[in-house]
Amino acid sequence: MRWTLPNTLTALRLLAAPGLAVMFLYFSRPLADWFALLLFVSAAVTDWFDGYIARAWSLESKMGAMLDPIADKAMVVIALMVIVGYSSMSPWLVLPATFILFREVFVSGLREYLGDTAGTLKVTKLAKWKTTFQMVAIAVLFAQGVFEHYLAVSVEGLDAGQVGAILDREVPDPHGLIWKEQGMFYAGHIGLTLLWVAAALTLVTGWDYFTKALPHLRDPK
Repeated sequence: MRWTLPNTLTALRLLAAPGLAVMFLYFSRPLADWFALLLFVSAAVTDWFDGYIARAWSLESKMGAMLDPIADKAMVVIALMVIVGYSSMSPWLVLPATFILFREVFVSGLREYLGDTAGTLKVTKLAKWKTTFQMVAIAVLFAQGVFEHYLAVSVEGLDAGQVGAILDREVPDPHGLIWKEQGMFYAGHIGLTLLWVAAALTLVTGWDYFTKALPHLRDPK
């Protein structure tokens, strides 16, 4: 076991995963949203760097190969749990999150069952794209939470008529409601679209792994 720079970055990313939920336990919003966003983006960046450094400096190791997918899955699972927990539980958000979580558990179970033959389920380029879409979607959805909270704070003390008139651009907007509402709208729709793309890639890659594992799952005649 070697504590190289890539392995250290991976371990820090693994420790940062539960930190996403802890942010909302110790900090009020919007600080919690900001800290969770920064923590997640930092972890996603180190995910690229630790792999690049390991290959460029010939520091690849069994420990890194084991920790890296665990850290990725932990970040995605906990981030989705937090986002769904603080959302309105819309099925348009819950469904893709469910597909992603189901696939991660299913493929992890396949790899555990296959044991020494788990090498047949090597990470494909499509699976890497799936991870990229997941990471970007989650970061954008965290950003939506930031806009949503600032908008909620800005409309305090205003009645529905005033808010509607400002958003319809009928009166001046001294509180910046328009750009906050637009930021929330676009971040929400873009993040949700990317999450659905990630969910589709999740199902495709999950099925690909299952078909590759199928010969090892058949009972001997």
